[in-house]
This record gives sequence, structure tokens and C-alpha cells, in this order.
Amino acid sequence: MEIAGKIIAKDSFSQLSLDVARLPSRTKIDIPIFVRRAPEVGPTLLLMAGLHGDEINGIEIVRQILEQNCCDPLTGTVICIPIINIYGFLNFSRAVPDGKDVNRSFPGSRQGSLASRVAYHLMNEVIPAIDYGIDFHTGGASRTNYPQVRCVLKDKDNTYLAKAFNAPFTINAPLIPKSLRHAAAKLGKKILVYEGGESLRFDKVAIQHGVAGVKRLMGQLGMIQSKTPKRIENLIINKRRWVRAKNAGLFHASVHNGQQVHKGQELGFLSDPFGEFRTGIVAPNAGYIIGLNNNPVVNRGDALLHLGQLVGV
Repeated sequence: MEIAGKIIAKDSFSQLSLDVARLPSRTKIDIPIFVRRAPEVGPTLLLMAGLHGDEINGIEIVRQILEQNCCDPLTGTVICIPIINIYGFLNFSRAVPDGKDVNRSFPGSRQGSLASRVAYHLMNEVIPAIDYGIDFHTGGASRTNYPQVRCVLKDKDNTYLAKAFNAPFTINAPLIPKSLRHAAAKLGKKILVYEGGESLRFDKVAIQHGVAGVKRLMGQLGMIQSKTPKRIENLIINKRRWVRAKNAGLFHASVHNGQQVHKGQELGFLSDPFGEFRTGIVAPNAGYIIGLNNNPVVNRGDALLHLGQLVGV
């Protein structure tokens, strides 16, 4: 197996560096990659995080997998990349210095923008070697996502992987053009996106679900034989919508992430800072809260709550 220009033998552990670019100071920017191959043939699983540099929950999930030696399979290969976007990680930023989103820059270009070059190296030096992958993410700025896996449900392989991972929610999510998941799918590689928590903030529940999901998936793939975490209830979300602010003001939520709600239920209210109005926010349909805006100061049209509906509902 060849990864980032290095041949990796069976029954070995290697730490590689993906040479991406240099800072204006000439400091090299290398992406550390950890590869563990078992003596027995099996699937190759990629565990990666930090595609958005400020999404640290995924980074912590992959770190714990490395620390707990879960990346030491009995069969197959595990590739761990805790941080893809080194630039964003160092600058507490989602994007790279040129302002572009790496996860909208695939398959990338060797001569393109910084984001495009990061994508290019990942697509050409790592992705060809894998069979499956988990791409760990969190909610955006001030938004918390309840632990969830996103995939295309009509793809049987994706559905199999999602069931094995067994997050609280599995969301039917079409492929987004120029995303890693979309580019990898064109190569026949199956990548799930795990979302949990909020950027720049550790979320213990999201981290625990992520680590447990990896162990369950590896157990299902026959890569580990140790006792895997107990399975939990997994709800399949087929449709989702954001409930948005109809006025600018202060947002007061009266529900919590992951909560089941019914149509017409009050989800919170909007007020102004001066006590002149108060407007209730009601659920347009029954479902579950899968994402929540934690910023109380909102403008008209801002997303407040992400509401998911079960398959067939």
C-alpha cells in the first residue's frame, strides 16, 4: 500500500507527513498521518477531522482513537488524520488564509488556491488507498449539531456503514458538489460525515458518540474483536428544515438539542432588548431538534433550530 509517496508494509505502524505548502516565513505546513496495517488483509478505513480548522470535536475523537489504540486493527488498515486544515486550526478558523472552504474545493488542483491544493493532496495521496471513511465535523459558529451521521440513504453501502456506526440520528443528505464526500464517491469510496457539537468548543456527548461509533463500525467490519459499545436507538431523518427568525431580536429557546417536538409546539420566543415585543416560535411540523443556534442575538432570517423529520413521517 502506498500513501503520501511511502510504501506501507503489512503488520506495521507508520507516521507520515503530507507536505502541503509553506507559510510566508518559509515554515513548512505538513499534515501528520498515522497508518496502522494489520498482518491480515481487510478493509482500509480513513478517520479524518479538522477539514474545517475550528471544528475541534472531531480532532478530539480521532486523538482518542489513537490514544486508546483503536487504530490497531486485527485485519485491514486504519488511516488517522486528526487535522487536515492545519492553517485553520492554528488560527481558530473554519477556512484557510485565503478565505476559501477546503470542503468546497475538491477534487482540488496542484496549482490552485491554498484550499484547492490541500484538497488535491488529500485526493491524490490518501483517498485512492481507502475503502471507507468517516469525516468528522461540528456545527458552525454558535450552532450545535446533535450527534448525527449524514449519508445518501439510497446507497446500500452507506446505509450499512451508518447502521454500523449507530449515531443517535442518521440523516439522508445528498452529495454536495465539490465536497470531499462527493469527490470520493466518484472514485467509488464510501465516506460518511459525522456531525456533533459546536466549533471551538468541546462537547463531551458528541465526542463520546463519535468514539463509540468508530468502535462499533470497526467491529462490524471485522477489524477489531474487543467488546464494542452497546448499540443505541438510531433514528432515520429523511427531511429537515431550519426554523428561521421572523424578526430581529433576542432568541430564547425553550427546547434542547435532540428533543422530540410536535407540530404547533412552542420552541421558544423572540423579543427585543427593550421589552416592546415578544413573538413565539412554533414547530411547523413534528420532528426532532437536530441543530440549535446558541447565539441569542439574531437578525431576521437567521437560522434558529434545525428540525428533522423521520422517514415516512
